Amino acid sequence: MRDQLNSDLFDPRTEMVSDFSRGASSSDGDFAFAFNDSNFSDRLLRIEIMGGLPQCRPDGEGCTSIADWARDRKRRREDIKKETVLDLSLCPEQQILNDNQPDMDDGGGCENQDEEPMAMVEETQSGDEDANSNESSWNMDCSTVLRVKTLHISSPILAAKSPFFYKLFSNGMRESEQRHVTLRINASEEAALMELLNFMYSNNLSVTTAPELLDVLMAADKFEVASCMRYCSRLLRNLPMTPESALLYLDLPSSVLMAEAVQPLTDAAKQYLAARYKDITKFQEEVMALPLAGIEAILSSDDMQIASEDAVYDFVLKWARAQYPKLEDRREVLGSRLARFIRFPYMTCRKLKKVLTSNDFDQEVSSKLVLEALFFKAEAPHRQRSLAAEESASLNRRFIERAYKYRPVKVVEFELPHQQCVVYLDLKREECANLFPSGRVYSQAFHLGGQGFFLSAHCNMDQQSSFHCFGLFLGMQEKGSVSFAVDYEFAARSKPTEEFVSKYKGNYTFTGGKAVGYRNLFAIPWTSFMAEDSLYFINGILHLRAELTIRH
Repeated sequence: MRDQLNSDLFDPRTEMVSDFSRGASSSDGDFAFAFNDSNFSDRLLRIEIMGGLPQCRPDGEGCTSIADWARDRKRRREDIKKETVLDLSLCPEQQILNDNQPDMDDGGGCENQDEEPMAMVEETQSGDEDANSNESSWNMDCSTVLRVKTLHISSPILAAKSPFFYKLFSNGMRESEQRHVTLRINASEEAALMELLNFMYSNNLSVTTAPELLDVLMAADKFEVASCMRYCSRLLRNLPMTPESALLYLDLPSSVLMAEAVQPLTDAAKQYLAARYKDITKFQEEVMALPLAGIEAILSSDDMQIASEDAVYDFVLKWARAQYPKLEDRREVLGSRLARFIRFPYMTCRKLKKVLTSNDFDQEVSSKLVLEALFFKAEAPHRQRSLAAEESASLNRRFIERAYKYRPVKVVEFELPHQQCVVYLDLKREECANLFPSGRVYSQAFHLGGQGFFLSAHCNMDQQSSFHCFGLFLGMQEKGSVSFAVDYEFAARSKPTEEFVSKYKGNYTFTGGKAVGYRNLFAIPWTSFMAEDSLYFINGILHLRAELTIRH
């Protein structure tokens, strides 16, 4: 037992399995009684609160909302960049004990005061360390010490919660009597760090507002306390979500630890945005102003209430052109970020032709996307379902059909001996059930002789208004006063042969906006049509076919 305790105590991998994987809970042990108590501590933590950025406010001060927190954080980062004049060489890499932190961008020598862990050094140095004493206090050149806090700490407790503290306490302690550890932080981080340290003892936080929890979350990410990150994430998920907070959660730093620990929070943010903007036509101005992360969340949803995937494509191009006016930038974001959210296999062939000639995509990218879409369209239905099932568990959902307002159709076109098209429309049993008592569902548009047509399935009363029944109609999109004579035939697959059986045929001269069809396609009541032993649902799918021919 003793050997097990000794081996686990300073092994961060053991901690990641036990504590990090389940988050904080009462079973982790409550050591709040030992916080800052010399009787239960083996070291002194000297916290130097640094100034030098006078506009920076202490954590939470003046931040009463998510928007305030985001503005304050953005301003602090901009201020740090403006104030920074220190050369990168004065910030030696070896003084940063967290090996996994991202590189500082723009060469900002002291930007990591707000973003990355500060160097932690022994207050008392040995002779070998004297030569590096200038390096160990490099950040003094960037700012001044406003005040100092000293806490009694237990290195086993902190090391067991944080790989960062584990590395600190297990490296560089050359003499056992060196018990003073110095930590330098920015004044804006003070309150969050004190909450974090208290959490590492008690597994609880005293803060409850979103700005305060976000500050603690950022501190926990900086010092690699995954259990606290999970705890903050859970509390934030329990707070009311807003578009501002959801976008902020999606814009949090994306280190590996952060991405894992806050995944439930970012997932909740994506789900919120997808649900709120399910029908983007109702929030056009609001959606057009969303950042890239928000657009990705909306496009990833299967439940968008949109006419067709053609409309999704048009919306993405409109947003990208507004947000990225430079063609090079637009091509980059479309090709690397947004194209995977457009479900090209469900776009019409007419629109796919436009994709090939679009200047917004690199030619190589557009060719690959269109080719993949056409191959999918050419697959047999069972193979299409198989491909969709394979992708349902992945992030890439390009083969998954959305709940379009206009149902996708498959079209086969002929030029000889007559201009003709054969249109296939599949409806799920639940889609048909939802039509009762007076609903209707429309197909996507298809074209013949330069004119646009559509199919519409209805639940309506029969001619004598005695019972409900299933109706199918063919309509021509309104386009001036053009007259168009068309021969048509409706058919449906039927048991037991499961072959298409003709139901009605006729001819009609269309004018813009007119439709022709049959109120009771199968000549049976709705209840018989929807019955479990219905002849027309094959594996839960109603297969309809319409043939249109122009005869001169």
